[in-house]
Amino acid sequence: MLNLDDTYLSTEHRQFREQLRRFVAHEVVPHAPAWEAEGLIPPAVYRQMGELGFLGLAVPADYGGTELDALGTVVFGEEIGRSSFGGFAASISDHADMAAPVIARIGTPAQKERFLPDIAAGRRILGFAVTEPGGGSDLTRMKTTARREGDHWVLNGQKTFITNALSADLFITVARTDPESRGANGYSIFVIEKGGQGFTTGQKFQKTGWQASDMSELFFDDFAVPAANLLGEEGQGFYLLMQGLERERMSMCAQCVGMMERALTITLAHVKTRAAYGRQLWDLQAIRHELATYASELAAAKLMVYHAAAKKSRGESVRLETSMMKAQIPQLLKRMADACVQMHGASGYMRGTEIERIFRDARPYSLGGGAAAVMLDEVAKLL
Repeated sequence: MLNLDDTYLSTEHRQFREQLRRFVAHEVVPHAPAWEAEGLIPPAVYRQMGELGFLGLAVPADYGGTELDALGTVVFGEEIGRSSFGGFAASISDHADMAAPVIARIGTPAQKERFLPDIAAGRRILGFAVTEPGGGSDLTRMKTTARREGDHWVLNGQKTFITNALSADLFITVARTDPESRGANGYSIFVIEKGGQGFTTGQKFQKTGWQASDMSELFFDDFAVPAANLLGEEGQGFYLLMQGLERERMSMCAQCVGMMERALTITLAHVKTRAAYGRQLWDLQAIRHELATYASELAAAKLMVYHAAAKKSRGESVRLETSMMKAQIPQLLKRMADACVQMHGASGYMRGTEIERIFRDARPYSLGGGAAAVMLDEVAKLL
């Protein structure tokens, strides 16, 4: 596969990759089937990853983090994606690389001191609770409200399809705090601490893939949140949230790259040993050319992810690049996973095989973080 480490990565990045790859091989892959059966990643896994410094990507060193740049995000995404367990990748990245950066970016010193050390250490699990019924990728349709009463905000509303909904202790959520505002105006961001009167979770969703990642609904019924848990400027929540989308999309695309590399690796091994028509499948030109095409497309996708990460690490905007990536790379993963199942034949469609799991877990990546069609519209606006 295309190796870009020497071109883009520092010694620190490469060491981080080696450590994380060893952890995934020894502590994730052997145990993840049990997590999938349970539908939940044990809290001890977060604590173990926190102790090893894997969860503090966005957290400053002063608060116990490793504070790696966007290239660190890509390395992290690739390695957890290469595990081939999409549910594990989704839950861990939601905690470390999607929700935690919001507090690190816009939190006050007191909020950072209060929340970030436990998040980086894996002692408290974090979720990102934004999506609502009827809203989806259109975040301006959120209907959850928050009204100020003394030293609290009182939340009412519902969130759905929330990763880590049942396992998380903390949530980053968004509610409309100005009832007179319209469109993207008047939203605010809060850190929600699970529990207390007025906070409930729904039943666990039964998903086709990402089975190790728990997902459910959250309900707020006059749920009181301390005023000190307001993140950033009141009424600017939508715009503050948008600032993190580049990182979120980059992380998801990096996971897709890692998963594609794994799918290609196991499929190459299969076709080079599978006998058919007096020879191996690899000897058929149609098979070789199809895999060569996917390897080339994967290399181009990976190069774009690294290019965007390098720009982001220099402080440049990558809104166009990440929108393009998010529109295309998850689609490539779906096509490649489907082709790899085809090359495995009936065995590739058997539950419990790695390629079958990749096939199932590939599908959500073109949904979360902005659906493919929405991303194409975003690209068109930026042309």
